[in-house]
Amino acid sequence: MTGAPSGGQRPREQDGEQHPYDEYRGNRYLLIGIFLILFVLGLYFARDFFMPVMLAFLLAMTLTPIVRFLGKRGIPAAVSATLLVLASWSVIGIIVYSMSGPVIDMINDAPRIGNELRERVSQIRRPLEQVMDASEEIQQAADTAREPDVQRVVIAQPGIISRAAGNLLSVATTVGVTLVLSLFLLASGTLLYEKIIQSFGRLSDKKRALRIVFDVEREVSRYLLTIALINTGLGVAVGAGLWGLGVPNALVWGVAAALLNFLPYVGAVVTFSLVAAISLVTFDNLYYAILPPLYVVLCNIIEGQFLTPVVLGRRLELNAVAIFIAVAFWSWLWGLVGALLAVPLLVVIKVFCDHFEGLRHVANFLAAQSQVDIAEDEPH
Repeated sequence: MTGAPSGGQRPREQDGEQHPYDEYRGNRYLLIGIFLILFVLGLYFARDFFMPVMLAFLLAMTLTPIVRFLGKRGIPAAVSATLLVLASWSVIGIIVYSMSGPVIDMINDAPRIGNELRERVSQIRRPLEQVMDASEEIQQAADTAREPDVQRVVIAQPGIISRAAGNLLSVATTVGVTLVLSLFLLASGTLLYEKIIQSFGRLSDKKRALRIVFDVEREVSRYLLTIALINTGLGVAVGAGLWGLGVPNALVWGVAAALLNFLPYVGAVVTFSLVAAISLVTFDNLYYAILPPLYVVLCNIIEGQFLTPVVLGRRLELNAVAIFIAVAFWSWLWGLVGALLAVPLLVVIKVFCDHFEGLRHVANFLAAQSQVDIAEDEPH
């Protein structure tokens, strides 16, 4: 009499026959693939809904330690949450208002900046310009050779004003939903966690779920709040240094450095390129024009190689390949907002996977180094 296999082992099959287990496993992988495709499509087509929800959850996680700290001092969560959210958005509004004038001036002055930058790098661009001129001549010759009765169909595009109004309405809606939802999340305290715990029946499952939820919240909120403070300090250092070097609109470049630093590696390169272009246009002396971008590089090196690793430790360091993949994916999905959310969301996924044995391989891939090495280096 043959019994069922024990220990979850796969039953032995005869040669040339396919066991039902193989079909079950294939169907499971197929369903997972279909679910992932539908999930990505949902995120793309419903991005106007998911973006403010994601922003609200990340903002709530960032401010949760402050709310908890004030709660231990006798300040109700609703009061501290309201003050923190309003203060956060007030600071953002003041920065946006202060930057609006210089940014508009730079946009209006873009043709002059482009012409001056083209003159400074004319020697490098000359071969490329020759190729472009040749391609334009070929295109003109092809247009001339066309039959005269061929007509071009031009599709009317919406005007600039209507597009700007639509974008402004979308941004206002996103900001409003993010503000209200983050306020409710912070003011509710542990209500959301209590609802999650109540969905489990056994006491052991409740304890395990509670431990996972609080561990994920603690590590993610610590990371987000620390990175936000570090990036703010980087923006202040970059803005003050560029102002001291005489770079115009130093506030704009400081804010840009702080925001772009949420994109590791990529943000530093973009900030360096923008500051280098403005320096070449602003300063006649080439040697002096090199100083501002070099100062930006110095600030990013101090932040990335010394400050952030010391403050955060090695546990939440991420794999560079995973970062580039995440930034590319979320940029394609949600544009600039997705690019800024890519790394925080990657940290959330890694911390969540660390708490499940079946997902440890995913967490190990996302980590900058082996999880075993990290565990050995950390003090017990």
